[in-house]
Amino acid sequence: MSPLTLKLDTVNLSDEQFYHLCQNNRELKFERTAKGKLIIMFPVGGESGNREADLIIDLGIWNRQTGLGYTFSSSTIFKLPNGGDRSPDAAWIQREGWQVLTPEQRPKFPPIAPDFVIELRSATDDLEMLRSQMQEYMNAGVQLGWLINPQQEQVQIYRQKQDVEVRNLPTQLSGENVLPGFGLSLSCY
Repeated sequence: MSPLTLKLDTVNLSDEQFYHLCQNNRELKFERTAKGKLIIMFPVGGESGNREADLIIDLGIWNRQTGLGYTFSSSTIFKLPNGGDRSPDAAWIQREGWQVLTPEQRPKFPPIAPDFVIELRSATDDLEMLRSQMQEYMNAGVQLGWLINPQQEQVQIYRQKQDVEVRNLPTQLSGENVLPGFGLSLSCY
């Protein structure tokens, strides 16, 4: 089932109201685009959920070994500098960036763009919507992003001020200078 998108340009939902909407409807997953559209997403199936968990595990293990930052799941909504409220399937923030946030900012929707994001396309996700979301991440300051597309057996790599690189699966991905030493072999996605 595709996400439901509501245009709220005349409603002017404040950050606090959006936070309470999410807290009072925990059975649903909400995001807001930088243009103010409210997106209501539905749960993923078993295959997508398992793939997402594997990605988070790999990222989390690397992070524990290096101690360079913090790993986040798709349940975390980030208040992006460009106005969007987004929850990537997996995200990572370097230690210094996270420590700049105040103790009051960390428990809610952190007002920060992750340094790295992963989006995993599920069978019902619209590819153009995901590409737009990845561009929104880049516009917000994300340094590196991977859009994994099992349906077309491809991965799109997003980097600051560079064209999107498309690779066919299987492939080996590198965290490059954003996540030094992190690699991911995409053969079974």
